[in-house]
Parts: sequence; C-alpha cells; structure tokens
Amino acid sequence: MARVLVGVKRVIDYAVKVRVKPEKNGVVTQGVKHSMNPFDEIAVEEAVKLKEKKLASEIIAVSVGPTQSQEVIRTALAMGADRGVHVEVSAAEYELLQPLHVSKILAKLALDEKADLVILGKQAIDDDANQTAQMTAAVLDWPQGTFCNKVEKTDAGLTIVREIDGGLETIKTKMPAVLSADLRLNTPRYATLPNIMKAKKKPLKKMTPKDLGVDTTPRIEVVSVEDPPVRQAGATVADVDALVAKLKEGGHI
Repeated sequence: MARVLVGVKRVIDYAVKVRVKPEKNGVVTQGVKHSMNPFDEIAVEEAVKLKEKKLASEIIAVSVGPTQSQEVIRTALAMGADRGVHVEVSAAEYELLQPLHVSKILAKLALDEKADLVILGKQAIDDDANQTAQMTAAVLDWPQGTFCNKVEKTDAGLTIVREIDGGLETIKTKMPAVLSADLRLNTPRYATLPNIMKAKKKPLKKMTPKDLGVDTTPRIEVVSVEDPPVRQAGATVADVDALVAKLKEGGHI
C-alpha cells in the first residue's frame, strides 16, 4: 500500500475581501480569517479516500509557513490524515517564499518519508501560481498527473483523467508520482467534532528548511501590489443605434 504525502497551505479565507496594505507591498493578513487552501482540501480528501479503499497505508500532511500553519495541518488530521509535518519559516520569510522553495522542501520530505504519492492542490487561491506540483515532480524526476478530475489505482500504477481546455484527457502513469487536484476531483468532507478532538493528539513534527538542506533565500523582490482597477458603472441605452454610438464613442468598435 502507498504512503501519501499531502501539501496543505494556509491562505486568506475565500470568503474574505482581500485588502492591499497602504504601503502597497502586500496584502493585509493581520486580523483576517485564514483557512486551508480549497484545492488542498480536495487533495486531502482524495488521500483519505485512497486510505478508505485500502490503497494507502499512511497520510502525512505537510505545511510550510509560520506557526499559524499548524492550524491547517490539524484540519487535515481531523479530515483523516495520520500525522503532520510543519516546516516553519518566519512571517517575513514567508512573504517571499516561492513555489520553487516549497517544491524542494516537499521533494526532500517525499524522499525522507519514502512516499509513493504526493498529492497537492492544483494552485493556491492567494498567489494562483499553479507551479508547485509540476516543480516538485521535476525535482524528484517523478511522473506527474496535473489537474486531476479522477484518479484510479491499477496494478501498473495510476489511471488519471485530467481537466484540459478542450475537455478531458486520460493518461496512465507509474508510481511514485506527483498529482495535483482540480475542483471536480471530489467534494471534501467536513471534519466532525470527535475527529477534531482526536486530531489534537495526532503527532505533528516541526522542522525548518535548513533541517532539510533547502535554501529559501528570496529570488524575487515585490515591487508593488495594487488593487485591480475599479470597474466603470454600466449604462442603459434606448436602442441599438444608441448602443453602437456609445461603443464607438468609447473606442470599442
């Protein structure tokens, strides 16, 4: 049976309106509700389903970030993960932590934990990078199945249905492998109160990138963060001729 490593990221909750800092060097995170990245919830659910089908022996939830990242690890443990690993970086370092850094950390942990499968969300809703799964597979030199809509374990490895622009694509891959979960892969379960209580007793190991031999020196500098332009109000026109005239006036046609 497979050992599964699942990445979970703490992000600003999807229902919160994000505000840019007055200094325009980032977004406001203090006093703002955070939760697990929704695509990572889907990744955890898929790992738990594999375990329920007796196809996975152990699920390890990993998060890279400041101390508060332990919250999303505990959520993953309450959903059904067996143990957690928190790779701690300071809040200042975290602001410039890139997908490449996280990929190197996950790759090293996958080897150290002798994982057979790494499942990640396809992207995080804060930076929308959609890079970590692909780069983790590249660092490990493992096959990858991205934007997974369906995953089936076979004797030869995995059969994966992927979401692509033109519809769906089916691929087959051997294990070990790296997968990224798309929106329609499954519907994550809610953590029940008894499982939330049990999760508090599950093991959670803390370490740093240095312990794994990963250099997290920033490779980028944030020059400016700005709100998107305010959308102009709509207008009602009397007829088609007025509409055409308005479009010409605005330089749209």
